[in-house]
Amino acid sequence: MPIRNTMSWVDSLRPRVPTMSAAELARRLGGEGAPTVIDLRELQERVDMGAIPGSHHVPRGMLEFWADPASVYHRTQFAEGGEYVVYCAGGGRSVLAALALIEMGFARVWHLDLGFGGWKAAGLPVEDAALTARWQRKP
Repeated sequence: MPIRNTMSWVDSLRPRVPTMSAAELARRLGGEGAPTVIDLRELQERVDMGAIPGSHHVPRGMLEFWADPASVYHRTQFAEGGEYVVYCAGGGRSVLAALALIEMGFARVWHLDLGFGGWKAAGLPVEDAALTARWQRKP
């Protein structure tokens, strides 16, 4: 059996995952009951390129463990009944992550259309994550 093309696979999953635009997320972040925003990118991506203000860094490899309230790795930003928008650089990893959260039982999950790249291209605010990270930018 040949190895499947990852982006084709992700594209086949997109219809199963609710999508939120950068403009809609920016509007929602300014109001009451804003969703929790999860940055799935590698830490170095976050440090080098910045982040959506107020987002929580959750490495993609730890998402399910941090989201599971029964896990020893559980993190408090994940709560039953919460609303979550997950993002990566371009919208591929976030489709997989959103689907994982949905399959875990989280009811209100979206992936950010076009990811951080789309957010930045829309001219929306970017937080300098290097200011609070223990890691430094690459030269």
